[in-house]
Amino acid sequence: MASDLATDLRVLRREEWNEWYDVLIRAFGGVPESTEERELWDSLTETDRSLAVWDGDECVGTAGAFSFRLTVPGGSSVRAAGVTMVSVAATHRRRGVLTAMKRRQLDDVRAWGWPLAVLTASEPAIYGRFGYGAATFQISAEIDTHRVRLSVPPGTDDVRLRYARPADVLDACEAVYARVVPERPGMLARAPGWERLRLLDPASDRDGASPLQCVVAERDGEMVGYTRFRVKPDWEPAGPRGKVLLRDLEALDPAAYAALWRFLFDVDLTSVLVTGSRPVDDAWQSLVSDIRRCSPQVRDSLYVRLVDVGAALEARTYQAPVDVVFEVADDFCPWNAGRWRLTGDAKGASCERTTDAADLSLSVRELGSAYLGGVSLAALGAAGRVRELRRGALAEAALAFGSTTAPWLPHGF
Repeated sequence: MASDLATDLRVLRREEWNEWYDVLIRAFGGVPESTEERELWDSLTETDRSLAVWDGDECVGTAGAFSFRLTVPGGSSVRAAGVTMVSVAATHRRRGVLTAMKRRQLDDVRAWGWPLAVLTASEPAIYGRFGYGAATFQISAEIDTHRVRLSVPPGTDDVRLRYARPADVLDACEAVYARVVPERPGMLARAPGWERLRLLDPASDRDGASPLQCVVAERDGEMVGYTRFRVKPDWEPAGPRGKVLLRDLEALDPAAYAALWRFLFDVDLTSVLVTGSRPVDDAWQSLVSDIRRCSPQVRDSLYVRLVDVGAALEARTYQAPVDVVFEVADDFCPWNAGRWRLTGDAKGASCERTTDAADLSLSVRELGSAYLGGVSLAALGAAGRVRELRRGALAEAALAFGSTTAPWLPHGF
């Protein structure tokens, strides 16, 4: 099979989508999705950026890419391929299928002129060899709202909250989301159609919880925040112990943010607030009276791959002046390998090929991890994954690459 992959691997045709998607579903356990969910992914799939591997008439490999714009430090929005829907049939393991798809995909992304590829990994160990590094993390929590209290800032009581049907206020919620996207690295600008993902609410996924609910925050007639959530009723002999299951919460200022969190804490007949993916520096952690009773957990989220090292490093800004030469190793995309001089500050940057002596030596995977400012180059150096060749260069670069706001991926793809 491996020797024939060049003829068997090709761009997906629209009429092949159902078969292709069935192969993907089978690879992830074979549990059918709701009609609503399947139709949404059908509409969002960019078939001209999707790949299929065929063994005769049988599809045995899938890989897709979405056309994203990703916020980077400094607030710019950078083109990125959202790698998705990757699978290999269990019958075709260890035959080069995945490697062939990754090779073609990164070649395509380079040809499109996009500097980044990003993904979320079902199995993180797979993607390091293709140059992807863990770049954002997320925090989840299960908060005992009967024993944890919130200390809210002035102005919280001036925010008006009201229930609304999620679909009725979708456009207004998206306007709030669009305003916060430039403020945090890792956030995705939602192209038309993607707003439907956050309203996806099949009954099969609720596990006894309510349909999706929405509360909006307003001040002087203007929406300044929103939250979407479900409520899962539960009872014990001593009384109610329902759960609030948070999906989304965005706000334009601290008072609106606190008002929405206070509402979630106070939902009737509940005593637990379960949060999913939230930024690791999310402000609720500074509002609660007892962080231990929130049971916070951190895990990896977005993986970043620099497809064009020079263009990617030029696309962001740096929180301190930096002038450093990187010796970059990149076996999978050799056009990135070699020495690059990065000079930049908070106003902009340039990154060009150089023959000057290197200050730091690392692989493209480490650059991907550090790119959004959520993983320290110094920490990678302490792990032996970045080698300092000029004394002081690692501290200088680590400071410059940092971000005052933790990067965060708001939803999967």
